[in-house]
Amino acid sequence: MSQVRVHNLSISLDGFATGEGITLDASFGHAGERLHEWMFATRFWRSKVGQPGGSTGVDNAFAERIEPGVGAEIMGRGKFGPPEAGPWADVGSEREWRGWWGPNPPFHTPVFVLTHHPRPSIEMEGGTVFHFVDATPREALDVAREAAGDLDVRVGGGPTIVRDFLAADLIDVLHVVQVPILLGRGVRLWDGLEGIEERYDVEAVSTPSGVTHLTFARRS
Repeated sequence: MSQVRVHNLSISLDGFATGEGITLDASFGHAGERLHEWMFATRFWRSKVGQPGGSTGVDNAFAERIEPGVGAEIMGRGKFGPPEAGPWADVGSEREWRGWWGPNPPFHTPVFVLTHHPRPSIEMEGGTVFHFVDATPREALDVAREAAGDLDVRVGGGPTIVRDFLAADLIDVLHVVQVPILLGRGVRLWDGLEGIEERYDVEAVSTPSGVTHLTFARRS
């Protein structure tokens, strides 16, 4: 069976995967870009944004694992756009929100956005199609697996969605990047997941950038 994977989920020393105060101008709130500076320096990321150079060491090797073998993604409404309560207000209008990533998002697969307010799918350039579903983690995974075929399903976040999938024991491989900063507020990853390490083999790799890559692989 295909695997369910999480990659490049950066958290602070106090466990926050995003900051407080997310807006259209601040997709990670008061955390800014600090959680992801390690990745922005890699050749993988710089090639994605059309820039030359970048590091080719361990950080780059971990960053680029996010793509191969993935046939579908699951994300929360909070990753797709700024947090809102209630139905989508802009559907069908010229101001319709179509994600943070421009006309050609980096996914190139079906993407299932979990929301309590389903809406029509949005087809983007490059093969990305956003589907909006009201489903439990297991129901969403069943739909995503069908779309992915023999390929893996990536759970892209945010932290609440990853936490829900971990609580339901649906994650096979979890890659968390611990960044040496303290955020103090925002959305934490680990709340309510005491003892999760008992289900996984855990490897830690520290790099010159100061981050530690933690890989949780489900025990056979």
